[in-house]
Amino acid sequence: MFLKGIKHKAAWLALLAGGLFACNNGGNGKQPLDTPTTGTIHISVDETYEPLIEAELKVFHSLYPKTKIVAEYKPEAECFKDLLNDSARMVIVTRELTDQEKAYFKELKITPQSMLLAWDALALVTNHENPDSILTMDQVRHVMDGTDTERKWQIVFDNENSSTVRYIRDSLNKGKPLPPNTMAAKTNPEVVDYVTKNKAAIGVIGVNWISDPNDSTSIEFTSKATVVKVRADYGSEFVKPYQAYIATGSYPLKRGCFFVLREPYRGLGTGFATFLGSYEGQLVIKKFRLFPAKINAVFREANIQ
Repeated sequence: MFLKGIKHKAAWLALLAGGLFACNNGGNGKQPLDTPTTGTIHISVDETYEPLIEAELKVFHSLYPKTKIVAEYKPEAECFKDLLNDSARMVIVTRELTDQEKAYFKELKITPQSMLLAWDALALVTNHENPDSILTMDQVRHVMDGTDTERKWQIVFDNENSSTVRYIRDSLNKGKPLPPNTMAAKTNPEVVDYVTKNKAAIGVIGVNWISDPNDSTSIEFTSKATVVKVRADYGSEFVKPYQAYIATGSYPLKRGCFFVLREPYRGLGTGFATFLGSYEGQLVIKKFRLFPAKINAVFREANIQ
């Protein structure tokens, strides 16, 4: 039903793409091999966004059957390497380009395009038998920098080069290394699986990995593990990473979801980027519990039993 409901709105995509990005052929005089609605390209995606982007690609490919976007899911650091060495046309990541990266592209006389697509959040998950499922931000910081003396946590991330590790290290630990009791489980599903089998584990994972997009009426997350409630530094209540709390900042472990595109002409990368920022693309984001950055979302109060 979701695909059927948006197909009739997609005809304007090529025109809209032209409005967002300048059109040129890169100055080489050659005919581009792809357009906003035809062709094949490769993109690299932060692996914390795999469920979301798989859903976005399913919709996009159904609307434009002459396109083929090959997505590789990997740690964020590797995504940026692919962008810099031109092995990926686009990356979908949790940060924009650094000043050093911008300077590199400037030397190449390339001006990458980027846009905030959504507000995302990191979720903390624990074993159902772990009683510590409500934490203040101070407590979260002490857990992540190893100064928590009350609990013996086993911290679990997906990958040592992942965006979740970078966020905790840079935003929470202020550059301090993660404690010795930290391990990498390789993938996001393995983080959840490890937590379900280890009572002392606390996993750090992207919120779209624990959502249930097939249940439009459910406001709960995965039943495999307990999603920790967190209170912001100046907050008054402990909350889970629901969309409304991500939007307002009441849930503090918040970050952005961006695309960065290096494309010398108006090609398929431009078409997909435009789709992601469109109403239809933003609806997919909403289904995966991220807060869409390009559409207005209305939240209504609901009674939770």
